[in-house]
Amino acid sequence: MLVDLGVYAGLFAAAFVAATILPMQSEALLGGLLLTHTYPAAALIAVASVGNILGSVVNWLLGRGIDQFRHRRWFPASEAQLDRATGWYQRYGKWTLLLSWAPVIGDPLTVIAGVLREPLWRFVLLVSIAKTARYLVVFALVSGW
Repeated sequence: MLVDLGVYAGLFAAAFVAATILPMQSEALLGGLLLTHTYPAAALIAVASVGNILGSVVNWLLGRGIDQFRHRRWFPASEAQLDRATGWYQRYGKWTLLLSWAPVIGDPLTVIAGVLREPLWRFVLLVSIAKTARYLVVFALVSGW
C-alpha cells in the first residue's frame, strides 16, 4: 500500500513539474507504469492528469504577476518565447489552450493565459481536455490500440 502511494505520488509530482516551465517529461513514466499492468490505467491517467492540470494552474498564476519579473535574468522564459506565445494567444484566443499539452509551446501558452487574464474556470476546462487527452493517447499507444 505504501509503495502504491509512492508510485502515485511520484507520477503526480512528475506530471505536475512537467506542466510547469521546468523541463520534465511525464509521458514516459506514465507509459512505463501502464506497461507493468500493476496499477489500474484509469487511476494512473487520473493522477497524471490532475498533477499536470494543477501544474498548468501554477503557470496561470505565474502569468498573473509576470509583468514585474519578465525582464529579470533568472526568469525561465525568454522574451521571444513570451512574445510568440502572446501572439498565438491573441490571434487564436482561448482555443490555443487545447495545445497546452504540446512540447515547447504548451507551457508558455498557459502562462500567457494568466497574463491576458483568461478566466480560471475556462482555463481549467480547456487545459483539462488537452492534458487528459494527451495521457489517453499515451494509454492507447502503450496498450496497442
